[in-house]
Amino acid sequence: MHWQKLRRFAKTLRFRLASTFVLLLTAVLAIVGFVGTRTLSSLLEKQSEEVLSEQLGALRGYMHFDDTGEPYWFADTIDAEEAASIGRLEEVYVVADDTGVAHRGSDNASQFFEPKAVVSELAAIERTHQPIFKTVVARDGAHYEIMSNTMKDAERDRTWYIAEGRTLAGDRLLLRRFRRNFFIFLPIALVACAILGWYSAGKALRALESVEKAAQGITGSNLGLQISKRGADDELDRLIDSFNEMSARLKSSFEQIRRFSTDVSHELRTPLTAIQGQLEVALFTGTRKEQLQEAIENALQDVERLSNLVRALLLLSQSETGQVPMHKTALDLNALLRDLVDQFQIPAEAHEVKLTHIDADPVWCEADPTQIDRVITNLLANALKYTRAGGWVRAYAEPAGASARIVVEDSGVGIPPDHLPHIFDRFYRVPDSSPEKGLGLGLSFVASIVKAHGGEIHVQSEPDRGSKFEILLPAAAVRPAADMPVLQS
Repeated sequence: MHWQKLRRFAKTLRFRLASTFVLLLTAVLAIVGFVGTRTLSSLLEKQSEEVLSEQLGALRGYMHFDDTGEPYWFADTIDAEEAASIGRLEEVYVVADDTGVAHRGSDNASQFFEPKAVVSELAAIERTHQPIFKTVVARDGAHYEIMSNTMKDAERDRTWYIAEGRTLAGDRLLLRRFRRNFFIFLPIALVACAILGWYSAGKALRALESVEKAAQGITGSNLGLQISKRGADDELDRLIDSFNEMSARLKSSFEQIRRFSTDVSHELRTPLTAIQGQLEVALFTGTRKEQLQEAIENALQDVERLSNLVRALLLLSQSETGQVPMHKTALDLNALLRDLVDQFQIPAEAHEVKLTHIDADPVWCEADPTQIDRVITNLLANALKYTRAGGWVRAYAEPAGASARIVVEDSGVGIPPDHLPHIFDRFYRVPDSSPEKGLGLGLSFVASIVKAHGGEIHVQSEPDRGSKFEILLPAAAVRPAADMPVLQS
């Protein structure tokens, strides 16, 4: 049980964020420590070589040769500064001849300068013309760095081996202190950063906790619940934005479903009540054949209205959910409009309305001919229905950049401004005196079909001055060849 709790704790996002931060910081500090140690060591080594070069140069300046060719110190020991310089030079030094025999040297010179090694280094220096640096360990374990080179006795044309050394105790002590301080600082820094990372991760994740609590608190009565943003404009604020947008969409969808259910029940209640009343009257009071026949005819009319309503709702639901199969092809809108306008000429004449099509060059779009046929049919039927005798209706298509535009306009009764935002809602009907009451689903169906094609629909209308419906559909990428048949309806 204890291990299970630990595993669950290790899987939390807060732990992962904090531990990742600490691990990355550990890696960075380890690299910094390694690089810092190497850099400090390199700097100390370079500094040691520079000091030795200066000391070896000073040793050459103080070392002279007497008449017998023996080296000796040529210095004013009464001068305190000069005496101090010589004292530093005498800590580790040697002056040896070309056979490796030391003629001058410090007390510990025998530990560092063996005759064979001196002869070998002398040969190497003469060959490369470069000084030799080496690190040696004394008998007491102390480390020294030695710089060796040659020195000429010009009068006797003799080459001497000369070397100067310095202890590395101070440099190594500095490196040890650096490492010690670093290893003391490292755990303290990691603990402090772990606490800070844990606190920061918790603070950053509070927004996620608010999203979680909001999601848990969503019910049917508060679907539009919104979370306040933190104002940081970061990933969490964008997550909150996405959540708020999702919440708004859910509210809109459920509100639409609620309105849909209410509208459907209202629309179904009226014909069902009428059918029930007619059949009850016929059953209890009908005595003649004519009465029964009339009741059955009225009931059949209401059943037909119910059937049309259910069929329209099914088509609308399928189109809104993307279940209507789309067989898109290159479609000439002008050819389709021409055919449909010809088909509506008889109803137009019956309404004493002039119906025209403004013919033009082919306008191609990528669409399902059957569905676009239904869209235009609905718009033409509505235009004829709400246009008074003596009025006009016209339809045409034209290119519009990357889209194809369909326009159906009329001189009819128009739509009041306060009704325009709702005309594409289900079951919405603009109040009018027309005896022909529709289902209020035609324009909803038109809008859903246009949306399924990736298009847009707009309407402009003024009371008693007519309406203009404009549909934009994606233009066809490639026009069909001249000898290929084009689906129109």
